[in-house]
Amino acid sequence: MLGVPLTLPPEARFGSVDSVQAYVDRVLGPGEVRVRARAGATGAHYERGADRRPTVAVPAGRDGAWALRELVVLHELAHHGAPSDAAAAAHGPEFTAAFVDLAARVMGPEAGLALRIVYAESGVTIG
Repeated sequence: MLGVPLTLPPEARFGSVDSVQAYVDRVLGPGEVRVRARAGATGAHYERGADRRPTVAVPAGRDGAWALRELVVLHELAHHGAPSDAAAAAHGPEFTAAFVDLAARVMGPEAGLALRIVYAESGVTIG
């Protein structure tokens, strides 16, 4: 990545929706964001409900193990930290800034730097 040697921290992997909830509670504080099982194994997503508590939905079965990873969960939590406008929801600059900042804060500055480099090499704007 741009000739910069980095030692990245190991990425946490989760065994259940309950373990993702415990992680989210440690990162944001208890009760801030709910985690629920999502039907199907092809995606994880964030629900910003005006009438209910914000929720991260992750696949729960064996086929959804790809989503039970720290960076996937932090990606969904970045939606919580980004402004609620359409650009942020659609992975715009405000979202990418929230994701980079969250990864750096939780996983370490090397993870944040790695995301910045990947985004820069991909032409993605960070807000």
